[in-house]
Amino acid sequence: MAYSCKSLLLLSFLILHGSLPLSQSNQFCDAGVGYTESTCGFPSTSSSKLLIKGGTVVNAHNQEVADVYVEDGVIVAVRPNIKQVDEDVTLLDATGKYVMPGGIDPHTHLAMEFMGTETIDDFFSGQAAALAGGTTMHIDFVIPVGGSLVAGFEAYKKKAKKSCMNYGFHMAITKWDESVSREMEIMVKEKGINSFKFFMAYKGSLMISDELLLQGFKRCKSLGALAMVHAENGDAVFEGQNRMIDLGITGPEGHALSRPPVLEGEATARVIRLAKFVNTPLYVVHVMSIDAMEEISKARKSGQKVVGEPVVSGLVLNDSGLWNPDFITAAKYVMSPPIREAGHDKALQAALSTGVLQLVGTDHCTFNSTQKAFGIDDFRKIPNGVNGIEERMHLVWDTMVESGQISVTDFVRITSTECARIFNIYPRKGAILVGSDADIIIFNPNSSFEISARTHHSRTDTNVYDGRKGKGKVEVTIVGGRVAWQDDELKVAPGSGKYIEMPPFNYLFDGIDKADAKYLSSLQAPVKRFSAS
Repeated sequence: MAYSCKSLLLLSFLILHGSLPLSQSNQFCDAGVGYTESTCGFPSTSSSKLLIKGGTVVNAHNQEVADVYVEDGVIVAVRPNIKQVDEDVTLLDATGKYVMPGGIDPHTHLAMEFMGTETIDDFFSGQAAALAGGTTMHIDFVIPVGGSLVAGFEAYKKKAKKSCMNYGFHMAITKWDESVSREMEIMVKEKGINSFKFFMAYKGSLMISDELLLQGFKRCKSLGALAMVHAENGDAVFEGQNRMIDLGITGPEGHALSRPPVLEGEATARVIRLAKFVNTPLYVVHVMSIDAMEEISKARKSGQKVVGEPVVSGLVLNDSGLWNPDFITAAKYVMSPPIREAGHDKALQAALSTGVLQLVGTDHCTFNSTQKAFGIDDFRKIPNGVNGIEERMHLVWDTMVESGQISVTDFVRITSTECARIFNIYPRKGAILVGSDADIIIFNPNSSFEISARTHHSRTDTNVYDGRKGKGKVEVTIVGGRVAWQDDELKVAPGSGKYIEMPPFNYLFDGIDKADAKYLSSLQAPVKRFSAS
């Protein structure tokens, strides 16, 4: 693309969004503005045959020195010393490097309309950033349109037409009636959605009641769909926000002060008990505090099927940035639940390393400085969300593997395999096995990375991890057997992505019927009574 064309497109972006200028390196096709296949990336011209030589292949269950041979997007051989017999095979040398399943991010919000605006990363710019960071699939949250799940699904399919990698959908539930119940069945049986999210926060918009939670949980159970919950006490948060305003605390620090860990812990405890009452599996998204983590730990020790998902911001950051005297700097850290004070991050790392928490997401939900400034006089109006889709794999490696807290195989498990298992797409995804999709990364543990808002590939002009350095870097990202990222270049075009349907009844539902039968047999009721004559 000629520089003059790039300048014009970038100018359009700045006019539309009012953000700071982007560096040349993060202008992924000028952040998706005015792209065409001829000017933005390119359809991969590499062979449909791919041979990765000499690397250490890492799965969640083992690692071995082996070659990986791919044809037509599928892994057909994993063994040492595979010979290259055809000239049309693309050869990649992975000597001294790890060959791993591509990352799967279970928690993103691309092109999401929220708090009077829309997240700055769409399904192209967000996915391009993901590919640069070694993530080959993400699962985004569909928000119903006018309460309609079908309308929401169609709207998001339209948003995703510019996608350039694998993606799937969760579905949010924001109200309850018979039409929602019917549409949940359509989502599961016809649209490939096997999870539904319920918000206990955001009073007046997305928040739902305990009554709705119970109805939704029962429907999820009957459909074999996983119930997911944002756990904060929304009523108490609303009270906390008003308390901060009354105290004259209107800046970003008021966001954290208004929704302390105790409110996350209370909601987590309550929703765990409601899920136990219904006897359905539960997935708690973005676990940010010791309070919530401890409730999950207790439930899992008791045998309850509860999944806890920390996000990378909660694992590696603390809330000190919210007290920065510069508003834009402080506002970029605003997300919900909030990033917590120092100590919560280390506790979440320990919980992840010991299996109390199972996988790592990002809650990638980006807004630029102009959007964050909506709340310059009132923290309640700051759009909630931080970046992470590009940084997750590098930061988890540096924080967890380089520190010795987890193994290389554990890294694959928490960034890819467990997500594939939970959302019922393993071993098609999340593994380097014969028959698996060829979604692969080549990872150099001896290389290094540095994160900067000037060089990242998101559209946003800030980065909550700005300045962080570490060891380990993704050098090649392969999606469906095609090289999608190599030599710091995107090699796929908008519209080349693929929607991944996810079937119901994952492994967490194993034994649910037997547990229900045991419960019913234990009731010793109804009691037969004789009426007095």
